[in-house]
Amino acid sequence: MVICGNDGLAHRLAVTLDAVCGEAVTVVLPSGRDGHAPEIAALHRDPQSPVELLVATHPDEQTLRAAGVEWAAALALTYRDDQVNVTAALLARTLNPTIRLVIRMYNRERGSHLERLLDRAVLALGRTDGTSLDMSTTVLSDTDTAVPELVSAAAVGQGHTLQVEGQVFRGVVRPARTPLRSADLATLAVLSGAHQDDPASEDSPETPGEEGTQLLPDTFTAYHRQFTHGRLMLEEVTHHHPPEAPPRGRRSYGAWLRDRLAHLPWKVFLSRELIAVFGVLAAIVLVLAGATALAESEPLWKSLYLPLLDIFTMGDPATDESPARRVLQLIAGFVGLAVLPLVVAATMNATDAFRKASVGHPPAEDLADHIVLVGLGKIGTRVLAQLRTTDHQVVVVERDPHARGVPLARELGVPLLLEDASAPGVLDRARIRQSKSLLVLTRDDGENLDIAMAARESNSQVRVVMRLYDDDFAATVSRTMRASYPDATTRSRSVSALAAPSFAAAMMGRHVLGVMPVERGSLLFTTVDVAGHPELEGRSLHQAFRENEWRVLAIGSAAAPPSPASGDTLGGLRLDRPGFDWRPSHGRVLRAGDRVVVASTRRGLDFLMTGVQPHRADPRT
Repeated sequence: MVICGNDGLAHRLAVTLDAVCGEAVTVVLPSGRDGHAPEIAALHRDPQSPVELLVATHPDEQTLRAAGVEWAAALALTYRDDQVNVTAALLARTLNPTIRLVIRMYNRERGSHLERLLDRAVLALGRTDGTSLDMSTTVLSDTDTAVPELVSAAAVGQGHTLQVEGQVFRGVVRPARTPLRSADLATLAVLSGAHQDDPASEDSPETPGEEGTQLLPDTFTAYHRQFTHGRLMLEEVTHHHPPEAPPRGRRSYGAWLRDRLAHLPWKVFLSRELIAVFGVLAAIVLVLAGATALAESEPLWKSLYLPLLDIFTMGDPATDESPARRVLQLIAGFVGLAVLPLVVAATMNATDAFRKASVGHPPAEDLADHIVLVGLGKIGTRVLAQLRTTDHQVVVVERDPHARGVPLARELGVPLLLEDASAPGVLDRARIRQSKSLLVLTRDDGENLDIAMAARESNSQVRVVMRLYDDDFAATVSRTMRASYPDATTRSRSVSALAAPSFAAAMMGRHVLGVMPVERGSLLFTTVDVAGHPELEGRSLHQAFRENEWRVLAIGSAAAPPSPASGDTLGGLRLDRPGFDWRPSHGRVLRAGDRVVVASTRRGLDFLMTGVQPHRADPRT
């Protein structure tokens, strides 16, 4: 594997490919000092790490040849300049037509054009040779690949994530003697200890056996060791159904108008300020009306009417009236000068609050255990779309009424506050005290930290998930907030840390959906067409299972997915693809037209894809 770049993504990608996937890695650094070059150089100096290093200013043909691109399996281009990445990708495809290319692109339209262009060349080569090669071009964006883990972190907490056809899953540790939950799909591993908070921990015995980690155990082992050992379970985070907008049946205009009026925030006109001002005005009017009735012996309605006219300076001068009437008129005039500005100010404030609340959609006063999402940019929109496929309620805060995700929030009927989340009182209006999670996804690292700290002051137990751009800053913030609030969950992840697993999976082949570290081993999640695989085709789900090597998790159709130009996309998510059945019967027979999602060890995947039985190795790897 060859990586070109020196930022946080290149560093995280090298660590993932080396430590988790066990790949031989060569990193091409444009400079030995800038960015994360010192951390990458430290990997190279580690005697237990096979990471090789090459320093070159530009990824030209000579540099790519020196890095071994001609015989490499995959090349990742993580430069922040799209043009540099495109040029290097074209050169690499020329040097090695069968190499898998994974390219970071900020311009998604340009990236899709490049992906189609290079894949056409691959298809042409395959027809000429008459062979089927595992080669592809994958264009990824940092923010797009970060969505599943952000959704999982906010919805259910820690755990490595997996995204398949718009659904999000995670690996979650269940302590010993913990019963199964309805969202649990399969046992991925039996851990070495009675409980492991982090399944990627290396604090486990190195010798296999009863006390060692067992990847993909059989049903008998998983059942009997659940009373003494922790288990790594695959849990469903989102559901198979797409986010649904509120129904839009044909209704009469009167019914629509009644519904709209019923949902307007009329309660803002019952604010304490407005009630106090108008209460004072009413008390003064009653006092003046009583005085008028005593002085002039007027009827009750006239005793109320005349002071009101005087306060609003609408009555005629009482020059021909009695002295008492003239004095009361002067008093009413002075009262009007003092009270009317307060009445106007309170009314304007209430009207402005009514307008803002009408544009947005404030949450109900009894809402609790919800997720507060701050920021509806590109990634916030995608996170909102996937959060709506869970059972969790969401409240969105966005200060820009023209932000990308505002129309989606309104379409889904999600409570929306069009205000600055860092302003006093805004998080309280989002009911942060009653919420279970806070997702902060604005573009400003400092603002994200300010909002998180303000939320912690209001609700010290709320689960906070921040997206930060700087990797070191994210690690520092996470450690500091965990030390300050040890009983609460705080996750501050950089974009590079969230994106690295997706880039690593793409480098290992398009069929690889994700990689999940498990103590000293790792599991790979892949999609496999059943046709042509004797270990799968014609076998039942139970017969297709091989202990410690692979397990079929889901079954779907091998029909080609629809083209990108067709179908619906909600928040950037494909909603029209044929889904997988994640709870198939064990007696279900796999046929040639099926496509399956498989969890496997690296050894098991090699055998499943090639049919060549490797030498027997440690079942944990």
